[in-house]
Amino acid sequence: MTTGSSAARPPEADSFFETHCRVNKSLRGLTEPELAALGLYLGQDRMLGALWDADGRTPGEIAAAVHVSTPAVVKMATRMETAGLLTRRPDERDRRLVRLWLTEKGRALREPVQAIWREADTKATAGLSEAERALLASLMAKVDATLTSGE
Repeated sequence: MTTGSSAARPPEADSFFETHCRVNKSLRGLTEPELAALGLYLGQDRMLGALWDADGRTPGEIAAAVHVSTPAVVKMATRMETAGLLTRRPDERDRRLVRLWLTEKGRALREPVQAIWREADTKATAGLSEAERALLASLMAKVDATLTSGE
């Protein structure tokens, strides 16, 4: 019987899924306190990012851009509207649609949030060469494309 650090790890411990879960948790732990200091909850930064890319999107468009459900975006938008980060307005051509627009407060968070993202990237890839970083980004994009091709 083995004990301590020499104990055999189950095969799934080294799987892509398990490794991804650990990395994702570590990245959340790294960014969540800094986002909270800006008054943001986890995920709101991604929604802001989608609106910085194209302000005035519908909740469905944002959901597709950040890979979450439309109801999740609607719920998050309610909280963000209360915080003064965005406003909802009816679409000018189709009054049934609602579009989300950044307020000045939401636009002002762009640089501090992007600095948090850059710092997380730097810390997460500190042990990699430039070539390894490029390869990792390429492989992760390939995995993402494979997983989202059926959506």
